[in-house]
Amino acid sequence: MPDMTELKERRDFRKAVLSNLRVAYINLVKGGVKSYMIDDRQLTRLDLPELKKEIKELEEEIDALDVEISGKRPRKAFAVVPRDW
Repeated sequence: MPDMTELKERRDFRKAVLSNLRVAYINLVKGGVKSYMIDDRQLTRLDLPELKKEIKELEEEIDALDVEISGKRPRKAFAVVPRDW
């Protein structure tokens, strides 16, 4: 398991990337630009669903890292299957 410093660095990195993705998304939604560049990646309005998906995934990763940094255990998912006997 990574130490706290590593976890915080991962969280900060993801927050920086998330910030860039949000700026790109907003600029494309406003319609002020036809395309947007993030590093070597060029995005257009057609990429909005993909951007939205990436933003959601990063937010979930950041939330999971915050939980891990706070010392809480990650949530467990389980299913209940009702049976009629």
